[in-house]
Amino acid sequence: MLPLRPTTKGPALMSPSLTPPQEAYASLPEPAPTVAASPGEPSACQLRLSSELAVFHPLPSIIGPGDCGALDVVRLESIILPDHAKVVVNPAATLRCSMAEAVAHWVRDEVAPLVGETHAPLRGVENYDSFECRGRNRVVGAKVSEHGLANALDIKSLKLADGTNLGLTDVKVAKDFRDAMRQGACARFMTVLGPGSDGYHESHIHIDLAERHNGYRICQWDVREPAKPEAETADGVPLPRPRPLVEDAPGPSPAGRKL
Repeated sequence: MLPLRPTTKGPALMSPSLTPPQEAYASLPEPAPTVAASPGEPSACQLRLSSELAVFHPLPSIIGPGDCGALDVVRLESIILPDHAKVVVNPAATLRCSMAEAVAHWVRDEVAPLVGETHAPLRGVENYDSFECRGRNRVVGAKVSEHGLANALDIKSLKLADGTNLGLTDVKVAKDFRDAMRQGACARFMTVLGPGSDGYHESHIHIDLAERHNGYRICQWDVREPAKPEAETADGVPLPRPRPLVEDAPGPSPAGRKL
């Protein structure tokens, strides 16, 4: 086995132009070396993934800094649909193989068919964030995010064959479509966060496979409609906006929900 060698590359950071306003001001820990081991023989997960399911490259295991890290890591580049068309992940996502496999099945079995019912064929997924060594919501001292475990993916939009982009949080996209996307994601992943969840996911959808006691799931994605003119009382005073819908699966509530 080759000795472990530290690299000089620090944690992956989102471009300030793409960073949600709520996160832009948060301080980040100083970059630290990431120690990686050379990948060995393909895992059982990688063999399943390579069986006409996805295009990917095995990556070295991620060890540190801090609590960040993951074994059996891949760079997911595209998902192969049953008709052999490819859905490109742009940019390619660094994920645990188990998370990459779950994403690939979700896109093949649910997302692509749903898109095809009313739109041009699905050809791309906009990766807003995958592996990034940081605390939840980039808060200094917070528990490591599932992103820091290569166990989460943030998706902003879907790209279609005709060049159309479907924003998952765009109120101009048909509500029935976004409702169906929410339902499928919440049934497949352990955590789904979107608008109305915590203020950090207004422009994208977060999905992950976090392990929790008793298989507890979190599904917090308010599928909103276009804003209507504010209703007024007889005195001309605007009524308050309704609170966002928050839906959790039954079970004991875990401590902390920001990812």
